[in-house]
Order: sequence, then C-alpha cells, then structure tokens
Amino acid sequence: MFSGIVEEMATVRAVKRYGENVDFTLTCSFVDELKIDQSIAHNGVCLTVVEIADGAYTVTAMKETLDRSNLGLLREGDRVNVERSMLMNGRLDGHIVQGHVDQTARCTQMEDADGSTYFTFEYAADQVMARRGYFTVDKGSVTVNGVSLTVCEPTDNSFKVAIIPYTRENTNFADIQVGTVVNIEFDILGKYIARLHDFSK
Repeated sequence: MFSGIVEEMATVRAVKRYGENVDFTLTCSFVDELKIDQSIAHNGVCLTVVEIADGAYTVTAMKETLDRSNLGLLREGDRVNVERSMLMNGRLDGHIVQGHVDQTARCTQMEDADGSTYFTFEYAADQVMARRGYFTVDKGSVTVNGVSLTVCEPTDNSFKVAIIPYTRENTNFADIQVGTVVNIEFDILGKYIARLHDFSK
C-alpha cells in the first residue's frame, strides 16, 4: 500500500525483455536501503525488487502489468516516479493507493495557472467499469503516475489536475507534454462504494 507521495525519480538503467516479461533496472538514492522482495511503486505500479547489484535494483513486470500501464513505453534514461510502501505508523499525506494501475490516460492539454499548471487527461470510458467505481469525481482523489492528486472538472472520460511548481520539479510531471501517456489509478473508496451499491440492489 502506498500514499501517492513520490519520494523521488529513479532513472532507468536497462530494459531487458524475455518472453512476455520485462526486467527494469533502475538507480535512485535509496538503493542501498532496499531488500529483495520489497515493494516499490513505479509510476504508480507496485513491483517487487528481484535483484540488487552495482548500485541499482531490478524489478519485473509481466504482460498484464505492461498492458494496463505505460511501463512498456519506458526506455533507458527515462525518469520514473518511485515510492516505497507506506509505513503503518506514518501520516497518510496523500490518499490510499494500492499500486494497482487501472488503465492509462493521455495528456490532452496543459494550461498555465499563474505559476502552477493545469493538466487535462483523457482515458477510454467504459460504462460497465464506471458502474464499478472506475471514474473520477470533483475534488476526489486520483493517482497519476503514482502521484496523489485532487480531481478538477471531471467528465465521463477526462479530468484535470493542478500541479504546483514543487510537484512538477520533483516528479516526472516535468516530462509530461501533450500526448504523453500516464498511468491512472481510480480511488479505491469509490470502487468499494460502487460494489456495495451493487450488493444492496
């Protein structure tokens, strides 16, 4: 479980494909603190550390993960938002993030907000999934590339988020442009409420 508060950006050192799996080797400042089997969110995707060597660590993504996320687009040198799993005795500064990315979205617009920036993202709408809680609500929470954010102006297939300069400088929002594909995870609370509503019918 994560909070959506990105610790830093890791850099992709190597991408190795075998079968339908992909190994990503990355570097970041806390490699020496990691352990095998530890969970780390990468652009919001929970992956397990499988190897630590030469100042870098390696995680594996399977086909299901690659199909639902933007990890398959990563190349050497790309920057990835990373967050280690949440400590249960710590503050929940973001919101409850599972690290189970629901789908991808594409940036369609960037607007200056007198120092901050509004990003608009569009995703493939599915009415069946929406009834199961896969949607955004105004002032609700959404995770974009692992960053916990507040939703503005949601529609059936889009939403806006406001990014302050600090967040843009310290996450890979600095690399997002119109057309960039990002990972999104809808709020787990909405999914539970939608499911409970189904049971109550």
